[in-house]
Amino acid sequence: MIFLRSLIYQVLFYALLVFWILVAIPTLPLPPRFFMTIAKLWGTSSIWLMRVVCNTKFEVRGRENIPDGPLVVASKHQSMWETFALLQFFDWPLFIYKKELGRIPFFGWYLIKSKMIEVDRKGGVRALMDMSKRAAVAIQGGRQLIIFPEGTRRPVGAPPDYKSGVAQIYAMSNEPCLPVALNSGLFWPRRTFLRYPGTLVVEFLPPLPAGMDRKAFLPLLAERIEEATDRLVAEGRAEQAGIFERVPDVAVREK
Repeated sequence: MIFLRSLIYQVLFYALLVFWILVAIPTLPLPPRFFMTIAKLWGTSSIWLMRVVCNTKFEVRGRENIPDGPLVVASKHQSMWETFALLQFFDWPLFIYKKELGRIPFFGWYLIKSKMIEVDRKGGVRALMDMSKRAAVAIQGGRQLIIFPEGTRRPVGAPPDYKSGVAQIYAMSNEPCLPVALNSGLFWPRRTFLRYPGTLVVEFLPPLPAGMDRKAFLPLLAERIEEATDRLVAEGRAEQAGIFERVPDVAVREK
């Protein structure tokens, strides 16, 4: 049943993506915020689809911790889910994307249209510094940068691997940082199309104030995210054990 539900969701998820790409075409000549409205609708509709097809519920905690205005949003990254699901919580969200993605028809046009930050990973230190400066300027201009401090999706239970880039952008922007914990990897594991039932939880933690020393900032950020994520993963595993009478094999392998 999980295989069948996952297969149906996979087909409908990409069909829904194509639908919203087509719907967004008229926004290309309009101001970027028109497209961002469509992007948020894509995110919320994909969450709804996962609930209906895969019986994966969604719970939000700590919404009151989200401040208004410019912000660095540092999120745990376990699956593709958070790349679209977090959009809905912010007024004018921003992502950093690989240069190659900007060449994809329509998808790349929308990235450029919404003024996301491009980075050339082959460009070395100079390209990363330029990216950090552009991100800081965008944040200071009122946007909320959603960044994954570990740089890529990490398996559930993997040792943390936080990069210094988030600390650099935080220091350059001189704005608060909102830590985000989640347990999405239990329900949308990486490197498989299987989607599992249960309650996917995202938790917005109290923000770290602007102006912290960079050397103190990164360990504190990692500590807060990891502690909360471990708690959410434990809750999710306990729920899955009740549903399946065991933890799903993928979750065990990623532990």
